[in-house]
Amino acid sequence: MSVVDAHHHVWDLAVRDQGWITGPELAPLRRSFPLAEFEAELRETDVAASVLVQTVTVPEETPELLALAAGSDVVGAVVGWTDLTSPGVADELARLRSLPGGGFLRGIRHQVQAESDPDWLTRPEVLRGLRAVAAAGLVHDLVVLPHQLPSATRAAAAVPGLTFVLDHLGKPPIASGRREPWARQVRALAALPNTVCKLSGMVTEADRRSWTVGDLRPYADTVLDAFGPRRLMFGSDWPVSTLAARYRDVLAVTGELTASLTAPERDEVWSGTARRVYRMAG
Repeated sequence: MSVVDAHHHVWDLAVRDQGWITGPELAPLRRSFPLAEFEAELRETDVAASVLVQTVTVPEETPELLALAAGSDVVGAVVGWTDLTSPGVADELARLRSLPGGGFLRGIRHQVQAESDPDWLTRPEVLRGLRAVAAAGLVHDLVVLPHQLPSATRAAAAVPGLTFVLDHLGKPPIASGRREPWARQVRALAALPNTVCKLSGMVTEADRRSWTVGDLRPYADTVLDAFGPRRLMFGSDWPVSTLAARYRDVLAVTGELTASLTAPERDEVWSGTARRVYRMAG
């Protein structure tokens, strides 16, 4: 089986700072993580393609990611960033697609989790930007916290022509063991047909030193039931995931969490969903 890793990052601190890497818990991430290091992680695994995802909300990063994709045999799609509140978002998307590697642009993501307004996604200017993303044939990756899920659901309902990809299950509080109101809210999002979810980011939402498969399973089972395998995709969240697990460990635990699925269903989670949503050759 050819696996698609639908969510990973790269960054070079010599090019720009990653301002979100603060405090002692994130200290291991305060170094550069080049694409070559990620590609080295894939050796002797079944991962054949990946989706490279933005990390900072600056206009310079997305062209750099597109250029990296153009020179890579692994990266098959890029989720970049642009200012969704700008009246010129449609023109900016067209400009990004005209750049070297612009054909790899498949989605846009904004760091909604950093917005203080829980209803940021449903602001009129943001909805206008999301409609421009839809008109460009792209998807929108959602990086939100649980309390922002209701707003994400309203935004997805307001822009039915846009596919919304929920990153990291909406960051449920796995370390605490609580499932509500997250489970109810994620099911409401999943009830909309234009939504999909990444089976990613769980090990870093759990207790990073002592997590077990049993800690993750209730959350994985919730999204498996809510979205179904055809709307669920594997993502490593490398290198953030290295705070809690090796790359191989993330692959292994995802295998355990999906072991009860049929072979065709596992194929969807490991590859099919990502290839459809991000329009990757397969």
